Parts: sequence; structure tokens; C-alpha cells
Amino acid sequence: MLGLAAAVVALAGLHVARDVVGPLALAAVIVIIVHPVRRPLERRGWPRWAATTAVIVVAYVILAALAALLAFAGFQFARLVADYVDDLQRLADDVIAWLATIGFDQQGADAAASWLQPSTLLGLASSISGAVLAVATAFFFVLAYVIFMAADGARYDRASEVFGEERRPTLERFGRFNSGVRRYFVVNASFGAVVAIIDGLALWAIGVPAPAVWAVLAFVTNFIPNIGFVLGLVPPVILALVVGGWPLALAVIAIYCVVNVVLQVLVQPKFVSDAVNLSLTLSFFSVIFWTFVIGPLGAILSIPLTLFVRALVLEGDPDARWLRWLSGDRVDVHPPDPVAPAPPVLASDAETPSPTTRTDD
Repeated sequence: MLGLAAAVVALAGLHVARDVVGPLALAAVIVIIVHPVRRPLERRGWPRWAATTAVIVVAYVILAALAALLAFAGFQFARLVADYVDDLQRLADDVIAWLATIGFDQQGADAAASWLQPSTLLGLASSISGAVLAVATAFFFVLAYVIFMAADGARYDRASEVFGEERRPTLERFGRFNSGVRRYFVVNASFGAVVAIIDGLALWAIGVPAPAVWAVLAFVTNFIPNIGFVLGLVPPVILALVVGGWPLALAVIAIYCVVNVVLQVLVQPKFVSDAVNLSLTLSFFSVIFWTFVIGPLGAILSIPLTLFVRALVLEGDPDARWLRWLSGDRVDVHPPDPVAPAPPVLASDAETPSPTTRTDD
């Protein structure tokens, strides 16, 4: 009970400080991803400061690419909603009339169709743009975090030489955490790129406006486990419904079901599970949990944060092996069987010759 109470207090503190903790976690994950850039450079004789500068430059390139993708998708989506505002209003009126004909009362029909109202979509677009601006505002802190963490990474890389066997289990534990984070993002980025390219080309082929925006959205939402598929599907379906009616909307749903469900729901979880050793239930719950704790950024960082908690709390406790197994970790929960001691040799046995021993006459 004391442990649970302390966890609640700690999580409440993280929730209050989410505007600071979120960028800090993002910077830490990016530094973990790009840290291996340092090693080949140092092996080639680069000084430590030059290798650290290379790590910082690569991290900044990743951040700039992410910011550019989010800004492009957010502002293009806002422009699309503004261009199709009249069509969206007409679609919302048609949905209200159709729901009324099948028995919905006016209040329920209005509530169901409110998601198609231009004002709602404009508010969504504004919130996306606001989120982009909020990320841009926090960008300065992320850049500063990256500089400091990359510089400290050069020092922490020597921890095994400094402490030797004294801290080897702890260093190995967090080494596994770092490797798991890298594998997770490599797998997600690879699948996300494939899904984005296929979705973008398919939407372009059937005539859905702004296919590049939906490709970017599919790539970004691929980093949100389990529910990213739904988040990336709804906007292009609504736009297809406005532009081409139900046939085009159903075509978009069919494309996403074939491509995204097969790759993101059936194939990708197997590779993610092999990369990070997390159960599917815990992966799904971690998205909801960390989004509640630190906001929207928690959905993207949910798996690394869960891996960090497991490494910090469970992997150092021998009594928590069963909890690690429940989380999906491939750990042997059964301790090795003790080796049976050899039977004692009696003096009489040692002096008595074996029945097969030959003796001289």
C-alpha cells in the first residue's frame, strides 16, 4: 500500500509538471536513438567533443524533420477544412436528416452529426495547429536538453570502465533499456514509412485530396500503438465522404483495412513484441496511461516510458520476476534447480575393493 501511495504521488507530480517532463522525455529518447553515432567516430580517432557535436547535429536533424512534418500536416489540414467548409455543412445537414428518418431524436442526431460540423473540424484543426505551436514553443527546451544529455552521454559511456563489476548489473539493465528503445523506434519508423507510402499512393490514385497530408498522418500515428490506425483513418474518410460520397469513403476504409490492418495490427505487433518484450495488453494500456499522465506526447513515448519503469522498478528486484513475466518480458520465472550434493563416501566403502577389481593370488 505504501508503494502504491508513493506511485500515485509521483505520477501526480509528473502530471503537474507534464510541460517540462514531456520535452525532457522526448529529448532523452532522441539522444538514446542517436547515441550510437558516437562510437564509430571515436573509433576513427575523432575527439570526444567532435563526436558529441555530431550526435547533437543528428538529433537536431531528427527534431527539425518531425517539426516540419507536424507543421505541414497541421496547417494543410486547416486549409482543407476551410476550402470544404460549405460541403462539410451540407454533409452534416444530410446526416442529421438521415438519422432523423431512422428514428433518432433531434438531440441525438445533432450530437452524432456534430463531428461533421465545420466549426468542430475547424476547432480540431486549430487545436492541431496550436499543438504544433506548443511543440515549437517547447522546442528551445528540447534543444537545450539534447545538448546537455549528449554531452553527459559521453561521460556515462565510460561508467563500465570506472565502476567495473561493482555496477555491472545496473549498467547492463539500462543498456538493455537503451537497446529496446532503439529497436522499437526503428521497427515503428520502418513500418510507418511503408504504410505512409502505400496509403499516400493509394489515396492519390483514387482521387482523395491532399494525399501527402494523410501519408504524413499515417506515419506519425504509427508511433501510437494499437489506436494509431483509427486516428489516421478518420480524417481522410471524412474528406473522401465530402468529395466523392459514400463510394469514395468506403474505398478509403477498404484501403486502410487492407494495408494498415495487415501491417499495423497483424504484422507490426509481432516485431514490436520481439523488439521490446511487452505484452499487447500492457502496450495498449500504456498509451492511455501515459497520455493521461503527461499529455498527447505520452501516446508517442508510451512504450519507452513503460520500458523505463520496468527497468527501474522490476528488473533490479529478484522477487519481481513474475511481474516481469506478466509484462511480456522473456524471463525464466523458475529459479534453477539446486544441484543435489554427492553422497558421502564412507570409510568402509573406500577400503572395500570393487567386485570387478582383480586381485593377485
